[in-house]
Amino acid sequence: MHRSRLLAALTAALVLVLVASGCGVTRGSDDPHNRRLRMMIPNSAGGGYDLTGRAAVRALEENDLTGRFEVNNVIGASGTVAMQRLLNEEGADDLVMTMGLGVVGAVYTNKSEATPTRMTPIARLVEEQEGILVPADSPFKTVDDLVEAWTKDPDSVAVGGGSSQGGPDHLFPMQLAAEVGIDPNDVKYITYDGGGPLTAALLGEKIDVGMSGLGEFAGQIENGDLRVLAVSGDEPLEGIDAPTLTDAGIDLVFTNWRGVLAPPDISEEQRDYLIQLFTDMHDTDEWREALADNGWIDSFATGDEFADFLKEQDARVADTLEELGLS
Repeated sequence: MHRSRLLAALTAALVLVLVASGCGVTRGSDDPHNRRLRMMIPNSAGGGYDLTGRAAVRALEENDLTGRFEVNNVIGASGTVAMQRLLNEEGADDLVMTMGLGVVGAVYTNKSEATPTRMTPIARLVEEQEGILVPADSPFKTVDDLVEAWTKDPDSVAVGGGSSQGGPDHLFPMQLAAEVGIDPNDVKYITYDGGGPLTAALLGEKIDVGMSGLGEFAGQIENGDLRVLAVSGDEPLEGIDAPTLTDAGIDLVFTNWRGVLAPPDISEEQRDYLIQLFTDMHDTDEWREALADNGWIDSFATGDEFADFLKEQDARVADTLEELGLS
């Protein structure tokens, strides 16, 4: 009888240990290599946030910097739905979200209370040039061809982008229009929720030109389905046979950026852990390969530096929309 009671006690203790171990793997484990985290991506598969988020997760997992990530695409209102969900998970210590200039703009124009400055800034990861894309059989062979047709009849050129008002794919064509003498209010701009839907619109010739980051279209550019007329940065992009706007005689330089936020009111310890996690990720070979493969510009910044940058970007969007008469 004594041996039976002892065996039962040992079995119960073993069950408790297994249950506790299982709980530790999913949330709050002291062992970072076993810890499961969630990443929320605020647009559809194939979009810029999706590519950036999944590249970061791949680098983290392949270098055993943390446990497995659960990645979820939360679609709606160009990132505003995902931002509201992030706000609702106040204090959650297992969640991060990719975001960027497009989310700043969407939240601003939708007048949402789930603003980036209310969240916990973790890291800015990359900057990216915008590109001007057309289908392979487009009559626009150069950016000069596009500008000539566009200035002659702005309504005849349908421009698509993977962000809503205030996002990079919207701000870029508006600033380009203003630079070449077109009233931004006359631009026929059509919003798509990320690179995937924008690719389909271009290939289906539902729009005449697309303006977006080029990492999302690498396959179609490589196989010749899409052509790049120009890029928006200071320097030409390696592997892209297209001039900068400046080299084409248009005085405009424009870049987008992406980073990572956590919910508000997480502990200082958790904030520091996440900052270190993405700092370690930034130093991996896999991340450097992702930068090169996607034509991303390394613009890594963390914590308070990233927080100050977010405030500047909020003002940038507000000022630009006001200048263009779109606020």
